[in-house]
Amino acid sequence: MADRGVELSALPKEVRDQLAELDLELSEGDITQKGYEKKRTKLLAPYIIQTPGKNSTITFSPGLTPTLLSLSHRSGGTRDDRYRSDIHTEAVQAALAKHKEEKMALPMPTKRRSTYVQSPVENHTPPDSSSGSEDETSVRRQSTVIAPPPAVNPNLQSPDSWINHSVQGSSTSSSASSTMSHGEAKPQPQKNNAPPPDVTAVAPRARGPRVDLPSNAVVRGMSRVQSRSSMMETADGVPVSSRVSTKIQQLLNTLKRPKRPPLSEFFTDDSEEIVEVPQPDPNTPKPEGRQTIPVKGEPLGVVSNWPPALQAALARWGATQGKSPALTALDITGKPLYTLTYGKLWSRSVKLAYTLLNKLGTKNEQILKPGDRVALVYPNSDPGMFWVAFYGCLLAEVIPVPIEVPLSRKDAGISQVGFLLGSCGVGLALTSEICLKGLPKTPAGEILQFKGWPRLKWVVTDSKYLTKPSKDWQPHIPTANTDPAYIEYKANKEGTVVGVAVSKVAMLTHCQALTQACNYCEGETLVNVLDFKKDMGLWHGVLTAVMNRIHTISVPYAVMKACPLSWVQRVHIHKGSVSSCDAFLNVFQSHGLKPEVICPCATSPEAMTVAIRRPGVPGAPLPARAILSLGGLSHGVIRVNTEDKNSALTVQDVGHVMPGALMCVVKPDGPPQLCKTDEIGEIIVNSRAGGNMYYGLPGVTKNTFEVIPVNANGVPIGEIPFVRSGLLGFVGPGSLIFVVGKIEGLLMVSGRRHNADDLVATALAVEPVKTVYRGRIAVFSVTVFYDERVVIVAEQRPDASEEDSFQWMSRVLQAIDSIHQVGLYCLALVPANTLPKTPLGGIHISDTKQFFLDGNLHPCNILMCPHTCVTNLPKPRQKQPVGVGPASVMVGNLVAGKRIAQAAGRDLGMIEDQDLVRKHQYLTEALHWRAQTDPDHVLYVLLNAKGVTVGTATCVQLHKRAEKIAAALTEKGSINTGENVVLLYPPGIDLIAAFYGCLYAGCVPVTVRPPHPQNLAATLPTVRMIIDVSKAACILTTQNLTRILRSKEAALSVNIKTWPTIIDTDDLPRRRPPQIYKPPTAEMIAYLDFSVSTTGMLTGVKISHAAVSALCRSIKLQCELYSSRQIAICLDPYCGLGFVLWCLASVYSGHQSILIPPFELESCLSLWLSTLSQYRIRDTFCSYSVMELCTKGLGTQTDLLKARGVNLSCVRSCVVIAEERPRLALTHSFSKLFKDVGLSPRAVSTAFGSRVNLAICLQGTTGPDPCTVYVDMKSLRHDRVRLVERGAPQSLPLMESGKILPGVRVIIVNPETRGPLGDSHLGEIWVNSPHNASGYYTIYGEESLQADHFNTKLSFGDPQTLWARTGYLGFVKRTELLAASGDRHDALFVVGSLDETLELRGLRYHPIDIETSVSRAHRSIAESAVFTWTNLLVVVSELCGSEQDALDLVPLITNVVLEEHHLIVGVVVIVDPGVIPINSRGEKQRMHLRDSFLADQLDPIYVAYNM
Repeated sequence: MADRGVELSALPKEVRDQLAELDLELSEGDITQKGYEKKRTKLLAPYIIQTPGKNSTITFSPGLTPTLLSLSHRSGGTRDDRYRSDIHTEAVQAALAKHKEEKMALPMPTKRRSTYVQSPVENHTPPDSSSGSEDETSVRRQSTVIAPPPAVNPNLQSPDSWINHSVQGSSTSSSASSTMSHGEAKPQPQKNNAPPPDVTAVAPRARGPRVDLPSNAVVRGMSRVQSRSSMMETADGVPVSSRVSTKIQQLLNTLKRPKRPPLSEFFTDDSEEIVEVPQPDPNTPKPEGRQTIPVKGEPLGVVSNWPPALQAALARWGATQGKSPALTALDITGKPLYTLTYGKLWSRSVKLAYTLLNKLGTKNEQILKPGDRVALVYPNSDPGMFWVAFYGCLLAEVIPVPIEVPLSRKDAGISQVGFLLGSCGVGLALTSEICLKGLPKTPAGEILQFKGWPRLKWVVTDSKYLTKPSKDWQPHIPTANTDPAYIEYKANKEGTVVGVAVSKVAMLTHCQALTQACNYCEGETLVNVLDFKKDMGLWHGVLTAVMNRIHTISVPYAVMKACPLSWVQRVHIHKGSVSSCDAFLNVFQSHGLKPEVICPCATSPEAMTVAIRRPGVPGAPLPARAILSLGGLSHGVIRVNTEDKNSALTVQDVGHVMPGALMCVVKPDGPPQLCKTDEIGEIIVNSRAGGNMYYGLPGVTKNTFEVIPVNANGVPIGEIPFVRSGLLGFVGPGSLIFVVGKIEGLLMVSGRRHNADDLVATALAVEPVKTVYRGRIAVFSVTVFYDERVVIVAEQRPDASEEDSFQWMSRVLQAIDSIHQVGLYCLALVPANTLPKTPLGGIHISDTKQFFLDGNLHPCNILMCPHTCVTNLPKPRQKQPVGVGPASVMVGNLVAGKRIAQAAGRDLGMIEDQDLVRKHQYLTEALHWRAQTDPDHVLYVLLNAKGVTVGTATCVQLHKRAEKIAAALTEKGSINTGENVVLLYPPGIDLIAAFYGCLYAGCVPVTVRPPHPQNLAATLPTVRMIIDVSKAACILTTQNLTRILRSKEAALSVNIKTWPTIIDTDDLPRRRPPQIYKPPTAEMIAYLDFSVSTTGMLTGVKISHAAVSALCRSIKLQCELYSSRQIAICLDPYCGLGFVLWCLASVYSGHQSILIPPFELESCLSLWLSTLSQYRIRDTFCSYSVMELCTKGLGTQTDLLKARGVNLSCVRSCVVIAEERPRLALTHSFSKLFKDVGLSPRAVSTAFGSRVNLAICLQGTTGPDPCTVYVDMKSLRHDRVRLVERGAPQSLPLMESGKILPGVRVIIVNPETRGPLGDSHLGEIWVNSPHNASGYYTIYGEESLQADHFNTKLSFGDPQTLWARTGYLGFVKRTELLAASGDRHDALFVVGSLDETLELRGLRYHPIDIETSVSRAHRSIAESAVFTWTNLLVVVSELCGSEQDALDLVPLITNVVLEEHHLIVGVVVIVDPGVIPINSRGEKQRMHLRDSFLADQLDPIYVAYNM
């Protein structure tokens, strides 16, 4: 014990290396123990700290530590010692030291305080950990968790200076991560840079008002390329913007490190087949030995007085040695509780057998028959009751099935135990009175029905309830046969619990073999620390003990936790044989423990005892150890480790094969082919002493219990069946058996095998283990993207700081990477005592894995490393150089018989004379004419939240109000013709009157959504920006809004002194303008349409008078509108088609419009639907936000609507107005939900418009229904369209965006070459129509962009036509349906905005597809948005559950994006609901979100940086 008091890790490197060298010499036998001690003492002498008193500390000396336990099943307490290897700790230290030299700063995740302040230490129950390491019992310091100090980086420039004032508005109270949290320098005012208005202030928490937020004040009119580059990176991937947070920079630097596998291991994506298996590495070690031969154990000796059955032995000892002690049970303090003699054991067992067979039912019926299965439910603290029950069942010839005591409904694996009871057909459970009282009950006092359990009758077996048998009754004890004697439960890797049936003869033979192997003699004493219900504890401590009249002292597991020494003291008092692990040999050798008495063994429930080291002769040399290379083991071959000491595994033998058994080693997967001598395989055994089936499961039984090994040619080597033991190992020199692991703990990653226990050992060897509990660590693998991925979950101590945990986690990653050459996918730390436990306190692996996959682990720390360990992604696609000219592509398409992708609506037709409106080129003339010819016809009806009409406008009223406003503009505002006027009104008739007033006065109206009075800071700057950009000469608005514009609150956000003239139109005098203005030509601008695109761009387009009348006419034709019709509109009337329908269409076509302002739905959800029903509306128009409100808010209340008399059978078309891909899921759910109130499934359809043309498609009243196609997502990423069947894997449903309007032509064009595409390609939608917009309204007057977007020609094919580019990707498909003309109908499918697409790995992704996958990943994800930063994918998800679920989302989001899109997520950001900005059309503003994220304004709950 020379190294007492020396901290090995603190020694200089050279000393540690010399020590390791010495250890190697000793283990290889090149040096004697004495020489070793001498040299070691000499090396350590300078570093020894003298400790007063002898033997005051006990440390493990690293010389002799084996890594195999005596009990291969490593249950509970034994488990830790396996990991307590100091050699291993040294190896890990060395491996980490290597990493230190190339140390990378891993970005630490960002957390909000509240998420991880754990409750004070007092509230944590003491750990169940059985390690007995000194730091567990010492009093823990109480400490509060403090957020780690930010990593300050002074070189980081500030976010643009004008964010400065938005910080005060952000809600920093709840968080520690406002703008300052990442230690960025405070914003410096920048010179000569007029601050643009702040539109990036934090979006409101409650997603109340939808806000249109232009990002960074980018105005359309800069070229599309420029504007993106202001937010994207330069060519070499270095971000331009100063906003990228230090963390992301750190992450990018980390990810630049080379990955482990060389490039040849990546496979190429064949576009059809995603995965090709990586080519095997030629340097992989392969087995070279000869084929193994079966190994035979010594014959089973015949002893004259061996009983014919185990019960016979009990009968014999009960009769002849009644006073001799059979069992002594200890209480929790380690003191004897009671002793059961053989006489008592016999008489009670007979009593129980009699009661079971004769006294359970009424007189005449027998409830139990021999051969029935009975559950034994006894706590670990009461072995006596269990013994009586077990032997009572044997005597009654019923089959006992011992199980754990169920403690609650939520026990780990409880439903699986139900599966076991069901498959064994158990209907009766035996238990003790105390245990029965402790079982969970229903309020009525009955025992709970546990999930998945069959109905059970409970029988109490305490003596007082048993009946003494009549004199003439004797239990029937037949000679042991092949009927089942008992069933032992076993949980397999997936967590399923099965019952291994052991026959009577196998039970007896096993006892005989153990007696022979362990030299048990009559009357000895045995101390049992193991679980007596199964495995070694049952075989030795209950069965073999009775056969040999041994006195068993049963030490309950709880004693081990409270006082680990008590059982050693028992051994000392009783001088019994010890059956436990080798690790404490070093500790107890000085107390007289002889090395040769330690007997490691290998067991499994199926094969029972496979091998055991026979107790040695005193003084005999210890068996040798094998030092194996972990690299070799991962390929399943045995290689003695020579070169890299760090990745070695030392294993000890488990002795020889059991007496009377035959053993082989076969390949663990595929046919059971015999292994070569240097190959690791599964041990299979043929013996009379083994399990004989999985009870009630004949299918699985065959593969396990009836294995016939085959040779290299696949020929069976004999007739006799073997049993698979589930143990992996090999046969060493001298026929010694070595076990290196279990099949259950095997993780197959990229074709290599890793042992879960070895990974645990490495993780625990990472110092300091102050972060986690030793015995509470789970390692398992999950299948993600065609391979297994390693996950480690451990319980974190309550006093571990954030910084320490993160340090520890990053070091574990490095250690496992360098020692096992395998990347970890995920490392999660959960709060203490939250992992599911097995009955003896170990971690329940399969339940933990299920929790992980279901998102129920609630980690407090998580580190994902998909970038490092996912190495089988397809190669990034290289874009083909455009060497082939577009014309040849076209010719190629024609030759291949592909159609050019184009489609058109029907002709607008000649002007029909009978309709006087057609003679009026201008809407002003149309209104004037209507006021004269049909003055009292009601054009507009405005409803409030109660469904009451609050305003109407007849033709003449509207005309007169427009005249008043025109007069006011010329008089009060002294406006000249052609000047721009901003209309700032809530949705209503005032807005319409003001619009026509402007036209009457000859000025150009610009409709703007009014600011939200409760949220001026976020909404007013957008208003101000539109006013500035449009150079408005005047603002028309209401009295109320005039007050708001001039208020003090407004002054906080914008400069209110510089508003243009504000005219309040509420009470205008009755004046008429001198004349109604008539534009000189129809090409003059009628109005400006401003809107904020999803990329955060503010764009204004010019709409001419000609376009207005063409558009209105086109809509009139498509929807068959005329003056006797009524339509209902529930849309925002500020831009796009919503504005056209609200303000223009009725005046043109004369139909009546019922106006429902969308904000009224917030106070009365059913307003829109009940209006449709009340007015019997046939055609209605709404937005996605309205549809979503109804679906979410009314979906469950259809019965209520029915009761109120709502009936939607009148609705013929309900059109969603949008500028995006149709939201199929939403329209489907809407149709399904409201089918109950009469909505026809054919009614719902969508429209499509864009900035360059406000209405391209609109489902009319005639023409075929919109069709849905399923396209292959893999092809779509390559810009190809491949139709697949519904339900095909990786398929995406797309719905046609309505019928193309009359007069509109579309063509699909390659955005790069500008050549037309065939109909199997995805390309940009170009449109030609008389109602195209005339151009962008810009302050830059950049003409090239106008030409590019509005008047573009194809590069070939039809070079004459002028097209406008919509900026949306889509395709055209000819369908089977017929159009009105009788031709086959061409459908236009919109896939997504070109500006929004993400170019990743050379492929094109649409954010909505990734977001759809993400939203499905976990029940707590409300909404999500994705964007890229440099080449990292960032996913932002809103958490609608509790904050403790936040970290559950990280692995699930990473998994789903990898599985479904083959992308690795770089950053996962979890935020509160309502943080993702959504504009008035219900579209996500991802670019704005991205700017807020990079400026640290999101106040996230958690940010995870995936490595």
